[in-house]
Amino acid sequence: MRTPAIRPATPLSTAAWNRRPGALKAGDPARLWLTHTGDLLSAAEESAASALSPEERARAEAFRRAEDRNTYLVTHVALRMLLGGFLGAEPSRVPLERDPCPLCGGPHGRPVVRGNPVHFSLSHTGHLGLIALAAVPVGADIEAVPGPGSVLDVATALHPDETAELTACREGERGAAFARVWVRKEAYLKGLGTGLGRDPSLDYLGTAARGAVQPDGWEIGDVEVGEGYRAAVAVRVPE
Repeated sequence: MRTPAIRPATPLSTAAWNRRPGALKAGDPARLWLTHTGDLLSAAEESAASALSPEERARAEAFRRAEDRNTYLVTHVALRMLLGGFLGAEPSRVPLERDPCPLCGGPHGRPVVRGNPVHFSLSHTGHLGLIALAAVPVGADIEAVPGPGSVLDVATALHPDETAELTACREGERGAAFARVWVRKEAYLKGLGTGLGRDPSLDYLGTAARGAVQPDGWEIGDVEVGEGYRAAVAVRVPE
């Protein structure tokens, strides 16, 4: 069984999102892009009317904070443009829907392109976004590193061994360790399609900087995204 490689994230430019890169094939590495809101906002605003669905445009306008609205706009336009390039389709016509939830069967599982010609995952925080595309199910997450004082209050939601590792950390290293394990966990749960509907305490992925503990059937990799942030991607290993 081949383990899929995870490439480093490529800073996204408008030239890249307007390029048609060809289809992803089974066994290809997951492709990752990092978006910087300030670099892409003007282009995203120009493209939003033609690239986004009416529902996406309405959601963007519903944000109360301009920073949140702008990053949502940039990442969702970028996702649509990339998917359109891979599929040879107009971005707004890429048929996005939801898989059934693997926990309850409801219509709120993993977001997918109808027929799964390409799998994707999207995450954003602050002024950064992370987009992952792959030929197999994939999950991505990016988070700002929290202050050490806020970590232990939420660490009990993790696997007991992860909670113990965070408790044992030096205070100055605790925020980064928490962010590492949290993005690994979010990426994995997104890849599964459950999100946080699956109890985060069930899976031990670890807080260590040397890398995640790999769950059966998945590869989880840390992604370098710059100081003050942590990110991870989870890719299902083909059978």
